Amino acid sequence: MKTQVYNLKGENVGEINLPNNIFSRPWNSDLVHQVLRAQLANRRQPWAHAKGRGEVSGGGKKPWRQKHTGRARHGSIRSPIWKGGGVTHGPVKEKKYELKINKKMLRAAIYSALSKKLADNELKIIDSLKLNSFKTKELNLALGQFLKKSLSALLVPAMENKLIYRASRNIPNIKSSSSNALNVYDILKYKNVLIDKEAVPEIK
Repeated sequence: MKTQVYNLKGENVGEINLPNNIFSRPWNSDLVHQVLRAQLANRRQPWAHAKGRGEVSGGGKKPWRQKHTGRARHGSIRSPIWKGGGVTHGPVKEKKYELKINKKMLRAAIYSALSKKLADNELKIIDSLKLNSFKTKELNLALGQFLKKSLSALLVPAMENKLIYRASRNIPNIKSSSSNALNVYDILKYKNVLIDKEAVPEIK
């Protein structure tokens, strides 16, 4: 399929043939949701951890003898029924949130998201995303001209373009991602997707 190519001034500078198998996919909301859910789950870290009675320090000695004290029997001051004791059935850091998604589903979800962005006129092919320096100011001015009010974009430069990663690092709502690191979350999070013309063949 053919689409327009723009420069960073927003001017139409030509056309490009986009591969139909990537940019003409039907919108598959169920698949995209499944992949997005897995991606977010796989980022989670099980930070919460409550110590059980075996992990709390102390409590090695029996607090008092078993019989003839008139008090209830206890074997450790770190029993869960004691103040300062271990926690019963608390959260443990060994919990796994990982959800598995095979490569075919992952790729199909990315293609579906890219196709949706293109259909909604939120994906643009840029003649060149190359910068003269890694200065944030240069990129900010260029994007301000192109995006006007909605300064929220995922930039996909060509693989050899390294300067743009440093330049975009400190701009809110702007992210640079290489073509082989595209993911559903980033594509959906940012309002616009700007892809360098030279990066199109790199998307697989």
